[in-house]
Amino acid sequence: MLRRVIRFLPLLLIVLALPPVPAAAATTTVCATSCDTLDPSRAQQETFPLPDKNINGRKIQLHVSVPDGMAWASIDLGTAGDAVWLDRSWDGGRTWEGLLGKASIPSTWTGTRTLMYNVYDPVEHRRGMVRACGDAQAVGCTDWLYPTVCDKVCDGTSQQNGDTQPVAPTTIYGRTIRLHTDNNGMAWATMDGNGPGDEVWLDRSWNEGASWPDGSSLGRTTSGRTAIFATRDPKAKLYGGVIRACGKEATHANGSCTAWARPTPTRAGAAADALMYDYDAYQAWWPSSWWNSAATLTALIDYLQKSGNHDYDWVVGRTFDVNKVAFPAGAKSGDAIDGDFISRAIDDTEWWGLAWIAAYEYTHDQRYLAEAATIANYVNGFWDSKCGGGVWWDRERTYKNAVTSGLYLRLTAALHIDTPGDTAWGQRAVTAGNWYLNSGLINGQNQVNDGLTGDCRNNGQTVWTYNQGLAIGGFNELYRATGNQTWLNTATRLANAVGQGVLTESCEPNCDDNQKQFKGILVRYLAELGYQPYLQTQANSLWANDRDPLNRLGLRWAGGAPNAVDWRTQASALEALTVTPNPAGG
Repeated sequence: MLRRVIRFLPLLLIVLALPPVPAAAATTTVCATSCDTLDPSRAQQETFPLPDKNINGRKIQLHVSVPDGMAWASIDLGTAGDAVWLDRSWDGGRTWEGLLGKASIPSTWTGTRTLMYNVYDPVEHRRGMVRACGDAQAVGCTDWLYPTVCDKVCDGTSQQNGDTQPVAPTTIYGRTIRLHTDNNGMAWATMDGNGPGDEVWLDRSWNEGASWPDGSSLGRTTSGRTAIFATRDPKAKLYGGVIRACGKEATHANGSCTAWARPTPTRAGAAADALMYDYDAYQAWWPSSWWNSAATLTALIDYLQKSGNHDYDWVVGRTFDVNKVAFPAGAKSGDAIDGDFISRAIDDTEWWGLAWIAAYEYTHDQRYLAEAATIANYVNGFWDSKCGGGVWWDRERTYKNAVTSGLYLRLTAALHIDTPGDTAWGQRAVTAGNWYLNSGLINGQNQVNDGLTGDCRNNGQTVWTYNQGLAIGGFNELYRATGNQTWLNTATRLANAVGQGVLTESCEPNCDDNQKQFKGILVRYLAELGYQPYLQTQANSLWANDRDPLNRLGLRWAGGAPNAVDWRTQASALEALTVTPNPAGG
């Protein structure tokens, strides 16, 4: 046995000395608006963006549906046993997921095709490359398809619309490297004081600078100025790309880069892009909060309506279609969702009602109005005579409070306005307005406390900004529904009690996930009554003091540390930016 081992030792050493074979990328199922393996019969479009590949007389084709963001491969003019598949790479072609959807031609057929696979991954913030490959007594592939990134203009342009430097320049060996962005959301890099052989380029990342495998060295040049590149890819549903400028001096190997930044075509537009970074296109919400997602969708619709930007119109229908069904407890909320956005939390249900009112008023699609009415009918079942009226906060009927009452008032008044010939919702709205006005929820300072005690008195609990806002919005909508000046006077009286200066929630800086979004609700409804100088103060302060280079906006509109930042604070701040003048470039 020992002799046998010694005999094969040289061969073993040779094998161990061979370079390792590059590992294929791990295959994962990607879900954007559809998941991998969608049948091509469901494709919205069929295009052939690359030349066919011929393998021994067989035709290999790559098919792409741009609206779906998906691709599939086919083989024709073949014989039984010939195979076809897709390769997909997420790192510029260095590694790839191979044999995706591999299919072989059955006997008596001359061709077959794969299923469809995503070219983009907006949930994980990736752009891919794909190619069609086949095996017909030899293996061959088409070229890689790497779709050009295009926003208002496409990568590589020289067309410039303004010039803003969103972050400080960086220097290296006497050279100054600058990042420039414009009002189209495009970016380019320059180097001042450059000499022969000095290089400057852009890096582009789709995941906030964590990695940039398909976006390094964009426009690399020795001329001192790169071409101009996009930072948004609407076709891929990637809106929040970030960019930095980099450069190196010719005689040194090391380089230097600026900080990462997102362009700011407009204040609200920049805030909306950063907000959409956190939208899960497949699950169709902002994980993981049910009522906050409804309020955030409403904020986004308000932005779309006021800005005229239609990039995110698809989000409205997508959120509706995916979430209209039932979900078990823990899937979208701690409570089960019964379908039609209804759960045991009456206020959560009402937030979705207001979202679908906003969707209807934006799109005029009747299904949204019908959904809002379905929700309101459910909520109306929790109005009873306890405390003389009012809607309960939960299905167990434990609490009558300001948030549920303000939402119901706004929802019923809006349904009356939007439903031709209505009388029922109008009557309910007037009843709700009279009850709210006399309920005790409004204290002697014209501010709204959180709710009522068990014996139906004001409980003296916190005056949250969103309760004040919902009361203002509810009474103003009731005025629009009836023309009765009493309701406008009430809304104005409550608005005048808000105070001066930059808004601060009483829980700051330690607000919970619910409280992070309260201030945006108030400014949304204050804007309906005017108050522009006050609202401009909010917008100017949060833009100057509460924003980072990626246009992420935090809880504390006056700035300061610590400061929570997430999609809830982003949505709240978006409301303030949407309702104020929106200068280009910030």
